[in-house]
Amino acid sequence: MEPADEEKLASVSSLVTVFENSRTPGAEPRAHGLEDAHPCPGHRPQPPPLSLGPWEKQHVGETPEFGPRSMSRRCLSSLKNKLSSGAWRRPCQPGTEPEEKRVVRELLETEQAYVARLHLLDQVFFQELLREARGSKAFPEDVVRLIFSNISSIHQFHAQFFLPELQRRLDDWTTTPRIGDVIQKLAPFLKMYSEYVKNFGRAAELLATWTDKSPPFQEVVARIQSSEASGSLTLQHHMLEPVQRVPRYELLLKEYVQKLPAQAPDRAAAQKALDMIFSAAQHSNAAIAEMERLQDLWEVYQRLGLDDDMVDPSNALLREGPVFKISFRRRDPMERYLFLFNNMLLYCVPRVIQVGAQFQVRTRINVAGMKVRELSDVEFPHSFLVSGKQRTLELQARSEEEMVSWMQACQAAIDQIEKRNETFKAAVQGAEGDAQEQLQSEELGLRAPQWVRDKMVTMCMRCQEPFNALTRRRHHCRACGYVVCARCSDYKAELKYNDNRPSRVCLACYTFLTGSVLPQDRQERRRGILEKGASAGPDQSLMCSFLQLIGDKWGKSGPRGWCVIPRDDPLVLYVYAAPQDMRAHTSIPLLGYQVTPGPQGDPRAFQLQQSGQLYTFKAETEELKGRWMKAMERAASGWSPGVPDDGDLSD
Repeated sequence: MEPADEEKLASVSSLVTVFENSRTPGAEPRAHGLEDAHPCPGHRPQPPPLSLGPWEKQHVGETPEFGPRSMSRRCLSSLKNKLSSGAWRRPCQPGTEPEEKRVVRELLETEQAYVARLHLLDQVFFQELLREARGSKAFPEDVVRLIFSNISSIHQFHAQFFLPELQRRLDDWTTTPRIGDVIQKLAPFLKMYSEYVKNFGRAAELLATWTDKSPPFQEVVARIQSSEASGSLTLQHHMLEPVQRVPRYELLLKEYVQKLPAQAPDRAAAQKALDMIFSAAQHSNAAIAEMERLQDLWEVYQRLGLDDDMVDPSNALLREGPVFKISFRRRDPMERYLFLFNNMLLYCVPRVIQVGAQFQVRTRINVAGMKVRELSDVEFPHSFLVSGKQRTLELQARSEEEMVSWMQACQAAIDQIEKRNETFKAAVQGAEGDAQEQLQSEELGLRAPQWVRDKMVTMCMRCQEPFNALTRRRHHCRACGYVVCARCSDYKAELKYNDNRPSRVCLACYTFLTGSVLPQDRQERRRGILEKGASAGPDQSLMCSFLQLIGDKWGKSGPRGWCVIPRDDPLVLYVYAAPQDMRAHTSIPLLGYQVTPGPQGDPRAFQLQQSGQLYTFKAETEELKGRWMKAMERAASGWSPGVPDDGDLSD
């Protein structure tokens, strides 16, 4: 105890002693103010008879309105004991709980209310609408499932795991004053919110559409909304709760960490739990961003009026805007519009009558092989050159800043595509998983290449045209070992490893080995937008293996396909006819799909389902099926390779 506190206690104790002595007979009168100096909590003193002075008389029957109050010895003794024991330092009200426990209690109370809201969504709205859809057939069951997404899984997780763990920990707070370990254990499951969040916009649209379209649907929703359990709130309001829940966890846990004492045993675990909650929130934000990107991409395609086979969900719009085209024939530049994607530059002309599409595509220039540089032209300031395999354009921007911005965007796309091509050229994967050595360009013709086996490809590895037994047969380039068609290998070049004898080579090797430039009519054909380089092996893919394709969508024969989820395009499944094909015959954007086990009785089959689309696959083993389902579920939820993973899925 500090000296100042000791002096204060001694002085107060002496006052109490004097006060006690004044209660004894013959004691000196005490000041009235001292009687009220230390009122005893809980003691209600009774007013004593007034001591009348010589100048006033008390009338019989009169009650004094006020007067000095006496204090009992019992109260004085209690006060003195408190002063001696130090109990006077504690507040008179019951002891308040620690700040960190208050935050945990708030977390528990909000969790209880949230679970009640989830119960209303899952067991009342969802089940009632599902029952009505099955009974009346007034609206499809799939619409109800799309509106509520994975709300049943979220409800089950919170009601059976998260809420009981919080309740148990708060009940045992005296012996176990911590929640960091509980949050760490359960936080990874919060990533399931990404599927609900990314579907929320579409769910709101479906809800509004079918409320107007179907009276039975509207009647069920209105009946539940008017119930006491709904609290006079709309279904849309209840559906918004899961979207806001994860950010609420982050705020409460951040407050909990701030309230913890510096040396609290739960501080490190709580901080780690907060980081995991933040990661879950970022995961949901990434899913939202990906859905917004796909929506924006689709709107761009609608403005361009591109055919369905031209639309690729793996594309990313980098920049768009008006420019001027410098013409060789006309003096004045013409206004044009550019769309720069990650793999192509679209040179467009605005339509005069904008019915449907707003622009007409004049030229597509592949980013692969494209070059960009500034032009020094006094007549046309802020001009730059875009040179590609398909066409060369002289363009003029409206300002210096706009020109620099266009050039930087084009160069960034070029650098990215070159880095990606180098990755694909690093190795070629065989069917049995043996890495095939790829010759470096400096070694072409110096040593014999390892030939790609015929069964590994179904199309020319240069022009991507499919092989057939009559008009387009398989040949091997003696320099690089690629399987190519007759047209692409109709060249001769001297190879040192073959005693400098002229040998059949492909166009790319012929150009490199001889330095000759062929006429334009014998150049490589333009690659299609949907063509993706060589099919990725394990080093370049998240998952790849043969799968049997089942159902009418694949044909009645049920062929096998080489299926790949590339690392640089982790949300799309590419299906090739063979592992070394240069072009996939099918691409499936996995975002938003539901991955389910296949038909009963077939333990190796599984399915992808979304909005009437159904794809059925069959793996060679049940273990491979499990890995494929896990990979597709992660892609469907918006997972990307930058997020920490719990295992390698590659075959």
